[in-house]
Amino acid sequence: MTSFRRTTLGLGVALLVMGLAAPLLPKWALFLVTIAIAKGMVALGLLLLMRTGLVSFGQGLYFAAGAYAAGVGSQALDLGDAVPMVLLGGLTAAAVAAGLGLLLARYRAIFFAMLSLAFSMILYGLLVKTSALGSTDGFNVAARTVFGLPIGSTLGRYGVYALAALCAFGAAVGLDRYLGSYLGRLAPAVRDNELRVEYMGASVRNLVHLNLVIAAAMAGVGGALTALAVGHIDPEMAYWTTSGEFVFVAILSGTASVAAPFAGAVLLELLRSFAYEHAPNTWQLVMGSAMLAVILFLPEGLWSIFRRRRRAAT
Repeated sequence: MTSFRRTTLGLGVALLVMGLAAPLLPKWALFLVTIAIAKGMVALGLLLLMRTGLVSFGQGLYFAAGAYAAGVGSQALDLGDAVPMVLLGGLTAAAVAAGLGLLLARYRAIFFAMLSLAFSMILYGLLVKTSALGSTDGFNVAARTVFGLPIGSTLGRYGVYALAALCAFGAAVGLDRYLGSYLGRLAPAVRDNELRVEYMGASVRNLVHLNLVIAAAMAGVGGALTALAVGHIDPEMAYWTTSGEFVFVAILSGTASVAAPFAGAVLLELLRSFAYEHAPNTWQLVMGSAMLAVILFLPEGLWSIFRRRRRAAT
């Protein structure tokens, strides 16, 4: 069995388990998993960038762009169903990245990270000053249906959860296929030695630009899903702490598998929820300690545990 088929089968089983477990989950757990999947979408895009040797501290830009596009689309375009709202969020974020990527693709290392952060903070400032978009308060998202089901009903909540799970499955399978393609295999080569890639006849700048757009589209879908799950959007979605959280998830999970970002996002949300409950005054210390432990003992991320077990078994 090829690696792609094995990954697709594993993701399909995970999707089936999530579907069967949905009726058994309490409301808070259903909400938490939905948010984790949405943030895992953003971290999945970061996985692609990190394999290319890039770390973006500005993914909140595309996360917020997708969320606001979904919210504005529901009002200005009268989009009633969540599916076209999510599609609009992904397309808007990809379009923004296509424009900004013309500049970002020229830079590497700390310059890329800081420039992406600067663009994200520019959007944050614009959103804060734009009264038509609710300024600092933001505004509510008014999707009426999900797959035709009223979003306010119990089935509607399951519909948002199912939509998030399907988006995650499609994105993970698609990215796994992309990573196995010619362009995907160039990503680690760009990270290791750009000059050799250029000598092979490939354009590093075009590849980086393409990967930026793909990562932004995933972040936009994640932002739209978050807006639908929460029912509200605000400028904090573009703030630097939000982008830092996505990097936290990416480092926590590692880049060994396309399933890793979602596992890392679920673990992060669980850790934060319990830290809030049991250590409300020092929850940041708990989160920081967890990150420090992962960096010290699992520098390749939590998913490296499975890789070590697989190697030991063989």
